[in-house]
Amino acid sequence: MTDPWVALEPGADPAERVRVLRRAHDAFTAAGTVPRPVRSVVADSWRRSARAGVGPDGTASVELTDADLGTYRSEHPLTRVMPLFRELMGTFAADGKHLLAVCDAHGRLLWVEGHPATRRQAERMNFVPGARWAETSVGTNAPGTAVALDRPVQVFAAEHFIRRVQPWTCAAAPVHDPRTGQVLGAVDITGGDGLAHPHSLAFVQAVARAAESHLALLAPARPETDPPRLTVLGRDEAWLAAGGRRLRLSRRHSEIMVLLARHPEGLTGDELLCAVYEDESVTPVTLRAELARLRGVLGPGLVASRPYRLTVPVESDIAVVERRLAAGAVTAAVAAYSGPPLPASQAPAVVRLRSRLADSLRAALIAGRDPDLLADWAHSPWGEEDLDVWRALASARPTAAVRARLAALESELAAPASWTRG
Repeated sequence: MTDPWVALEPGADPAERVRVLRRAHDAFTAAGTVPRPVRSVVADSWRRSARAGVGPDGTASVELTDADLGTYRSEHPLTRVMPLFRELMGTFAADGKHLLAVCDAHGRLLWVEGHPATRRQAERMNFVPGARWAETSVGTNAPGTAVALDRPVQVFAAEHFIRRVQPWTCAAAPVHDPRTGQVLGAVDITGGDGLAHPHSLAFVQAVARAAESHLALLAPARPETDPPRLTVLGRDEAWLAAGGRRLRLSRRHSEIMVLLARHPEGLTGDELLCAVYEDESVTPVTLRAELARLRGVLGPGLVASRPYRLTVPVESDIAVVERRLAAGAVTAAVAAYSGPPLPASQAPAVVRLRSRLADSLRAALIAGRDPDLLADWAHSPWGEEDLDVWRALASARPTAAVRARLAALESELAAPASWTRG
């Protein structure tokens, strides 16, 4: 097969790169005289990979080794279901000369187990524990794409974006926290042509669902001890897990709960009124009515008055990100950040909180200069026009695609000022 990359200039447009890959893949996977088109899930992943500046000869970087890897794995929720993964997949992997792999929500491999000869082959492309296999780092691959899309994915041979991975076939499915619904990571089966069957995808999907059920049994809701948990990142309407229930709050109730959770000492009526309503003409009567409705949703006893406060501590995903940042754990903080808190909210205090949290994360990313973390932020919906982050990414990973996006972004942002002067 002709190498599809020889037709590309170093600064080739990402769209052209995808078109060349599509033609090459069609030729490679031709069956008889009828070529098979590239699947949309693969073509979309190729485009994202190209925009992230992934090259065909790239390789995964190993971020965690030795003690750091051991500590991180021991604290990860998927540690509790590794015995289940080994029971359900271990023999299948060993007998079929495949590999069982588990990654976290950031595409970082935590475990890679299976046939010894296959493991040695996989080590040559850094498919090893501690290596980062996110889509933004190594392009299209089953575990990285599965956590990026939050859906089961199977990737066959030449569908992989990086050349050295193309002899392999893999299938992966995301695993979710049964209480919050957040992606914890993915379980993957990787090997040769023997996995090129739809049953491989169904198999890992069934294993993932079994793991979620097992996690639910290992950590059942315990209203008498488990603190209420508020999930607001990337959501316009918060989820509150409390007392064995999972409640979806209205936008206004979400704002109030975020603010009360951040002020355990309580807020006066005037303080809460100014924090929630941008319209200064709103009266205290409106706020009291909203709080009465919130108490009706939550049930008695959780929200007290004079001052308004929560009667028990409420953990939030915002606090998790802030604690990790304060501890210098930037990678873990970014992994926990699933989007701006209540992005549609115009409540003054929420707007300030949203800005402070994003600014703290951005500052840590720019200072750290980790190209993979910068790429994750730059290609997220909230970072795609973040000029400072794109500049930092261009400095840390000056690929043609990144430089082209930075130039386009600088031109777009400069256009209004030029027009005004004219």
